[in-house]
Amino acid sequence: MAALIIVVPILNLAVPADSPLHVSTYAVTLMGRYLCFALLALSLDLVWGYCGILSLGHGAFFALGGYAMGMYLMRQIGDRGVYGDPILPDFMVFLGWEELPWYWLGFDQFWFAALMVLAVPGALGFVFGWLAFRSRVTGVYLSIISQAMTYALMLAFFRNEMGFGGNNGLTDFKDILGFSISAPSTRVALFVASALALALSYLICRAIVRSRLGRVVTALRDAEPRTRSIGYRTDRYKLWVWTVSAMLAGLAGALYVPQVGIINPSEFSPLNSIEAVVWVAVGGRGTLFGAALGGALVNYAQTLLTAWLAELWLFVLGGLFVAVTLFFPRGLVGLLRRRERP
Repeated sequence: MAALIIVVPILNLAVPADSPLHVSTYAVTLMGRYLCFALLALSLDLVWGYCGILSLGHGAFFALGGYAMGMYLMRQIGDRGVYGDPILPDFMVFLGWEELPWYWLGFDQFWFAALMVLAVPGALGFVFGWLAFRSRVTGVYLSIISQAMTYALMLAFFRNEMGFGGNNGLTDFKDILGFSISAPSTRVALFVASALALALSYLICRAIVRSRLGRVVTALRDAEPRTRSIGYRTDRYKLWVWTVSAMLAGLAGALYVPQVGIINPSEFSPLNSIEAVVWVAVGGRGTLFGAALGGALVNYAQTLLTAWLAELWLFVLGGLFVAVTLFFPRGLVGLLRRRERP
């Protein structure tokens, strides 16, 4: 990550565009997206690989973080929108809204938006986890209700009455922190921010899984009834890790939105959460590094294959998941580690 943070900006900003070593702004943005997906995969691996909770709803936390950042970016447009209203976003003017909803207040400040990026997914994760883990919902039942959660949010955000742009979502962003969002230097800064966030999140997750708390979480993954029988409140341990994971997923979504320039309800699609599970499985469940690597590599493969055989990508993705499950269930990192053994 340190090498990427140093080399990529130099090759983009300092190397001439006609040089074979030049990295285009488009490539920088693409790599920034891969890093965001790697962070999402990392957050999922924390709960699936170490806590044994297969979440099919982490796309909801990712999307909520993205919407929090999108609301800040929309407030920065001001009177430069199509309708020229300095307060209301264009879609609200179009729909006849007369005043800004209360839940949009404060998003004109970056610090408030940054707080909401973590607080909103974290709050949803806490409430969902408290209800589920307190009721001892586990296994496939937890996976199903997590998927139902993200599907319900998708349907809600499609409604214009919610005040989040409906089907079109939030887009047409202009500035971030006073800098043009389309400028090459801003794209490089977003890439560096994504890389730093991924590196810091990896260190946080690594510290968690190597701590006493992490050992307890791993124990309840392998034998929750036995862990509970010796006096541990397993629901509290799972709730803590689940909430941290939701906040990391929200951070990934917040970094993703300014780089792609749009956030809409399709980000809540259950398919996105299922794809994240595939990334973790391909890279290596329960390895952290492997999960992040899988998130980046699978999306890079998607970029290549959709350019050649767009209609076959989902079949390739499904086949990849089946192959990983059957032939190397520990993923790419597990396969490499097995080959390194004498």
